[in-house]
Amino acid sequence: MSSEPVSILFAIPNFITAGSGRAMLNIIERLDRERFAPAVCVARKGGDLDKAVDQMGIPFIEAPFTVPSKPYISLLSRARMVAHVFRPYEFALWHSFHYADDYTEAIIARLAGARAWMYTKKNMSWGGRAWKLRSLLATRVATQNNDMLRDFFPKFPYKDKTRLIQRGVDTKVFKPGVAKRLALRQKLDIPTDAVVVSVVAHLLPVKGHPTLLRALAHAREAHLLLAGKSLDVEYVDHLQCLCKDLDISGRVHFLGGVEDVPALLAETDIFVLPTWARWRMEGCPVALLEAMACGVACIATDIPGSRDLIEHEVSGLLVPPEDFDAMTKAVRMLSENQDFRQRLGSSARKRVVQNFTIEREVADHEEMYAELLG
Repeated sequence: MSSEPVSILFAIPNFITAGSGRAMLNIIERLDRERFAPAVCVARKGGDLDKAVDQMGIPFIEAPFTVPSKPYISLLSRARMVAHVFRPYEFALWHSFHYADDYTEAIIARLAGARAWMYTKKNMSWGGRAWKLRSLLATRVATQNNDMLRDFFPKFPYKDKTRLIQRGVDTKVFKPGVAKRLALRQKLDIPTDAVVVSVVAHLLPVKGHPTLLRALAHAREAHLLLAGKSLDVEYVDHLQCLCKDLDISGRVHFLGGVEDVPALLAETDIFVLPTWARWRMEGCPVALLEAMACGVACIATDIPGSRDLIEHEVSGLLVPPEDFDAMTKAVRMLSENQDFRQRLGSSARKRVVQNFTIEREVADHEEMYAELLG
């Protein structure tokens, strides 16, 4: 008789911001259900992806899965009360996609009966005692780039419990030759011979849009598509004022959130991810992988996450973060050389197919789960 599938709880604060939640659901949707029985917990429902979880027909729990760490004297009793909600499910493994430095979740998971608790390290924040304690309490830590392994977990007691599992994309969805169903050139009155540059990122300071805007002022035939939600009103106002000051407002198009990203990339000649290095940086930027999978020539800043994906001048271009001159040179180089763009795009597609597919990401997770549970 075959054994029962292993029950796994995937925990995330909510699906309201959706980016991290989509990455988590990409794994859940493809898990081998004969081996694993997933469930999802959010602290608060109300996100765009709630319906996707419901449609999978798996347990969907709305409950707190962390508690304030202080006062320490009552931490265990408070954690035990929260764990009471999860005990009836008998989760064998608890995988956290909560990206803060909270460590109380690990305590709650163990009090709920989980045999193993792990978390995915998404971003480059580190240094506080809470991060170290969170990692000490983890059975495994899934890291998303090589810089994390080197800078955060280089030696005992962390090294043996960390695994590098980089993001993957669906190369059947993100591929060259997608229909240009958004018809953005026509709608935005972009000349047919103009080079289209695009960025897919929420409009937040960390994403470094000003560096690209300044570079665009020196690529006079290029138009820029900014696809991303306006999550910082003051920052968006700053970008719009900068466009006026640089006299490029007519060539910069604020699209807001775009659902059909493959169609957007089908009309893109150059994709740029200009992330600054002064804040949390990238873990493993999926937007960059998606553009590479579509065969688009890409420019990214040389920071953790992005530098794992792009081989400079082979599958894309890397430039120093916040370096206006270097960004300008890269944008102009690709704008003026179609053959070079095509070579980089073709190489980028091959690199994703060989190393960064969603199938590989899921297989790496399944291997880690099996290893954790013996």
